[in-house]
Formats: sequence, C-alpha cells, structure tokens
Amino acid sequence: MSASPYPPRGAAPIAIEAIGLEKSFVDPKRGVVKAVRGIDLDCRRGEIFGLLGPNGAGKTTTLRMLATILAPSAGTARIDGVDVARDPLEARRRLGFLSGSTGLYPRLSPRETLAYFGKLHGLTGDALDARIEELVDAFSMRDYADGRCEALSTGQKQKVSIARAVLHDPPALILDEPTTGLDILASSAMIDFVESRRSAGRCVLFSTHVLSEAERLCDRIGVIFHGRVLDVGTKDELRERTGKTWLEDVFKELVRRAGEDPDAAAARGRSV
Repeated sequence: MSASPYPPRGAAPIAIEAIGLEKSFVDPKRGVVKAVRGIDLDCRRGEIFGLLGPNGAGKTTTLRMLATILAPSAGTARIDGVDVARDPLEARRRLGFLSGSTGLYPRLSPRETLAYFGKLHGLTGDALDARIEELVDAFSMRDYADGRCEALSTGQKQKVSIARAVLHDPPALILDEPTTGLDILASSAMIDFVESRRSAGRCVLFSTHVLSEAERLCDRIGVIFHGRVLDVGTKDELRERTGKTWLEDVFKELVRRAGEDPDAAAARGRSV
C-alpha cells in the first residue's frame, strides 16, 4: 500500500473540527435538554480518532452536527476548513458519513445506487463508471452488484453503504458505530477498510462501543460523557493520566473524576 501523501498528524491539516459545539432539545416533560455541552475536537488527515462513551453520552448527536444533519445550538464545526453552518453543501462534498441506520433504496441495485450518488457528487461518464468498478472490486461486490438492495444481507448492505460514503473520495469520514449488527467477517472487513483510509491520508472520526476496535484502530481517543469531553489523548496518554491499563477502567476513572459514580454510569449505558 502506498505511503500517505500527507504529513504526520502533528503537522497534517485538520479535516474535522468542533469548537464549543452545543446542542439542546426541548422535551415536553423535561424542558430544555442539553445533549452536547461545549465540545472541542480536532481530527487530522492520516488519523483515526475514536469517540467513546456510554449510550446517551452525546456521541451520535455530535457526529450528526459535524455531518450537517443537525444544526448546532451554539459553537462552530468545520469539515476540511469549511464551516458546516455557513456552507453545508460544500462541507458535504468534503465528507463521507455512515451510520448503522444509513438506508439504501431497496429497488436499486448496488451499481445503480453508486451511479445515482456519484451523479449527485458531480461525477459523470467514464470517470464515474471507472470509480464504480473500482469500488465494486474493492468491496468484493461483483456477485451481487446488479441485484436489488432489498435482497442483500446486512453485511452486503453495509458494504454498499461504505462504498456510497467514499464514492467521491472525501478527505474526511464520519462513521457512527459502523460495525453494529455485522457478523465477525463483515466487522473485520470494516476495520480493514478504516485502516486503509488512514494509510491513504484520510481522516476518520468514528464512534464505537466495542473497546477492541478502539484498541486496534485509534490514534487518539476522546472520552465523552453527559455531552462533555472528559479527556482526549492517545491510548498511552490516557493510561498514563488515569493510572489504568484497560480502556474500560480508563473510562470509569475519568467518569469518577468528573464527580459521577462509574458503576451507575456503566449500568445506565451498558456499553462504553
């Protein structure tokens, strides 16, 4: 595999950035609910950044704001230097987004799906056809590339969704728990794909509750809880700062220092 065309993380351009990002919702029973409370993050090209936290910590809300799906209540988000609030269309051009709930048009084939979204991204003619064939081969989809998406397995649908997200070769990728619902082989293929994006000099920001994925993939990790980032660092930096070895224990220690009961937090979320 070719070397990354971008410099090491310390000098590489920031591809995904959040500054003081906040999001509030109005609940009829609870009133104003602050789901995200002043999050600061930066993720650079050639880096895999993992966002860890229990269910309800604010991970998905944060990623959806960065992906222009939700409008922030306050703060700034940028994709490859483009402000998502001021120019959401250009931000989307520079971004690939995938979540476990990403849907496909059931009556379209994978090839037709890629052709449709390729045209939305401005790809046409021979360049689009070549890109589709490249992705069909890269994700081993040739056996079912012309069948309807409604007939595909969960793993096959996930491959189509991944191909759709990277069709325009964006500098930044946001993946919201991308291995949820996948079997072992499909999960392994997803992990290999994420690693390939780092090698290609792209930026990957993803959330997961599977600690083994974070251990294997992440250059840096942000621990999020109750809508706040408790700490950010490499795995070694987080271990050194907390005095803990395992990521689960690192998380619990950071929660404890934030003034919460870590066992109660784990019971509420049941996943980190």
